[in-house]
Amino acid sequence: MFEKDTLYVVGNAKTQQDNPITMQYGQFFIGFVVQQESGVIIDCAPSATLPTTAAFISSLFIGKSLSDDPVAIKQEVERRYFASSQKAIIVAYKDAQKKFACIQKGLQVDLA
Repeated sequence: MFEKDTLYVVGNAKTQQDNPITMQYGQFFIGFVVQQESGVIIDCAPSATLPTTAAFISSLFIGKSLSDDPVAIKQEVERRYFASSQKAIIVAYKDAQKKFACIQKGLQVDLA
């Protein structure tokens, strides 16, 4: 399904205790399928409880890159996404960015 030059990187974040995502999954995460060299996001899937939420969050990221400025991503999420997991989305993206940067540098990736 995915080309051999792609990577799978998961960004993790905590959400509020009363958030349905936390109740179902224990935390919030987004799995990103990215091109190895550029970091361009080919596909992604968040831990969301509603299919529309998952599709909307994915639409915020597909076509962008894990190398993109996190401030621009943060601004777009804040402008377009109005639910309790807003901050968790931003944190999960930044976590995935850190992991991707380690991969690009050939460093050990913290999978915890």
